[in-house]
Amino acid sequence: MNAIPARRPNGGRARIAVPSKGRLRDEALKLLSTAGYPTSGLRGSGSMAYAGEALELIEMRPRDAAAALSAGALHGAFIATDIAMEHDLTDLTSRPLGYARSSLVVASRDDDGRRDHTDLAGGVVATHMPNLTEAFFAAEGIDVRVVAMGGSLEGVCAAGLADAIVDNSETGTSLRQNRLRVLTVIEECEAEFVHRPGLKALEDLELRLEAALTARQHRYVMLHIPRDRIDDLVDLFHGLESPTVLPLAGREDLAAVHFVARNGELWERLVDLRAIGASDIVATQPVALLE
Repeated sequence: MNAIPARRPNGGRARIAVPSKGRLRDEALKLLSTAGYPTSGLRGSGSMAYAGEALELIEMRPRDAAAALSAGALHGAFIATDIAMEHDLTDLTSRPLGYARSSLVVASRDDDGRRDHTDLAGGVVATHMPNLTEAFFAAEGIDVRVVAMGGSLEGVCAAGLADAIVDNSETGTSLRQNRLRVLTVIEECEAEFVHRPGLKALEDLELRLEAALTARQHRYVMLHIPRDRIDDLVDLFHGLESPTVLPLAGREDLAAVHFVARNGELWERLVDLRAIGASDIVATQPVALLE
């Protein structure tokens, strides 16, 4: 990667780009808020907010953020896998965030007789990501003409203006509606936090994001259970070593038990919990959790 080393603007704060709209923005703000960073100052494209003494947040289009990160004007950004690839940021530290998942695909018309991407030799490929697309076909040894286009790529291909497209597909519905089929998948993509290494503020941010993401996969469980069935509860949830056991006023037979369980495991064991006498079951999402 040939990215320029980042500057330290505004009194040494690390500057992080947050997407300015869409699901990438909404989920990034939720994560930052859960991780304890103030985001109320972010009100749209170009707005900026301080997130403590060491961080500054700025709202930008993800493609612009990737370009700025590559040019050294940013220290980190919430972007997607394909955008990081397009701007040659794959050597930077990256933390997958588990949302905005899609497949980056090569697709062509379903009646053109092509079987896979190797049949595109000599053809025209339209895309929003020309650098990535050229690199992919060059690595495959396939000579194509890559054309950068905006707007709906599916319609471009369906109209015969290109032999194929390279684009993101979440469900495949739009491809099918335009009578296109996938020739190959280039990359599975999702939202990522991409940043330069060696900055403590960004290492702290990644640690807090990790805690917030881990919390989403768990539930903090509170319930009442007969005291003589606590060992059965521990057996139900493998890895549950020391649940918090509290006495209940006026009840010698029951105890209040608190513990953390994975989402799927909790719902799978709900009937079993009832079978061992658990009652008054409450499950909430932890604010943050480090495993």
